[in-house]
Amino acid sequence: MQHLLQRVRAFDRRRPLVWDLLLTAFLVTAALIDYGEGGWQTIAHNADLPDRLVLSMSLGLSVPLLWRRRRPLPVLTAMALAALANSLTGAVLQAALLQLFPVFHIALRLPLKTLWWAAALTMGPSVAGALRFPPDGWSEQVVPAAWAFTMVTLLGIAVRTRRDYTEALVDRARRLETERDQQAQLAAAAERTRIAREMHDIIGHNLSVITGLADGGRYAAAKSPERAAQALQAISTTSRTALAELRRVLGVLREDEPPSADLTPQPTLTDLDQLMDGVRAAGLPVRMTMSRHPGSVPPGPGRQLTVYRVVQEALTNTLKHAGPGATAEVDVTYTPQAIFATITDTSSTTPSPAPEGRGITGMRERTALYEGTLEAGARPSGGWRVHLHLPRNEDPEP
Repeated sequence: MQHLLQRVRAFDRRRPLVWDLLLTAFLVTAALIDYGEGGWQTIAHNADLPDRLVLSMSLGLSVPLLWRRRRPLPVLTAMALAALANSLTGAVLQAALLQLFPVFHIALRLPLKTLWWAAALTMGPSVAGALRFPPDGWSEQVVPAAWAFTMVTLLGIAVRTRRDYTEALVDRARRLETERDQQAQLAAAAERTRIAREMHDIIGHNLSVITGLADGGRYAAAKSPERAAQALQAISTTSRTALAELRRVLGVLREDEPPSADLTPQPTLTDLDQLMDGVRAAGLPVRMTMSRHPGSVPPGPGRQLTVYRVVQEALTNTLKHAGPGATAEVDVTYTPQAIFATITDTSSTTPSPAPEGRGITGMRERTALYEGTLEAGARPSGGWRVHLHLPRNEDPEP
């Protein structure tokens, strides 16, 4: 039954005129049968009315229903005129009950204050008939009309409330779907940015190290084959490390395979020594100091990864842009309130890293995740300086 009702409503939404014509034709036919068979005379106060008058009132109480959904208040007004004539002449046609159809649509579609006009248009003819034909007119016309108007009005308000509630639920579901899709898109964009940042850090650093090792090995090949072999070994180790990190990062993009069992943790502060060894092997002398204030504990894994990547990116820029003879210093300090990292190179010439490109932008984005600050710029005495400050305001991290 519910499926059938849904199909009928869908058809009515597509072709409303068809249903209006069918219902109006049925009600006009019923009114004409009451007129033609003389059934109205059994309850009429005056059964000797002209046939044309009765026919006109029957049509006036039924034909306007064709426009009841589009213009319910004008339709009720037109029917009220016929109903007034019906009451004053004493015909008491049952077709007067058809006024309840536009009353229902007024309660369903128009502002509720319009119901006062509808009550006046519906009850006015009944009251006029009761005054014209006392004393039975009040009990036979006014009271039944009042009950019918009240019941139909309540029914229209109930249907209207349910319709509005259903529409609100549908609109809420549509907005939730839209918000869900937007959240998914934002999450996907954030994940792509994170992966791009990780790949830049991994590829940029390791390729810079490999390039430095390859250049050093080429010059050492003629004079010191042992140093050349060491350079090749370092290139092999660095390449394998870079490939392993890339597999770990890109593994999340494989939708056709289950997640890899490789659970290698992200780099932390304890991995900085290995990073320094790789940079030194690439030909950049670097000195690192790490200190902590009494009572402070190591920061969470997210902040440690941020410090590691910033140091890695800064040293990579030094390898790329500082030129021959450059040296670097790394100073990492963490206190109960914040973590500081300062990376400087001490080349005799002023290095000129690329403008605010992806590397520095990536460092700033990482720092912003933890409400930190990053300063990067040339030193007055020559070289380049990167200073990182991360507040510790949400330890422990998950």
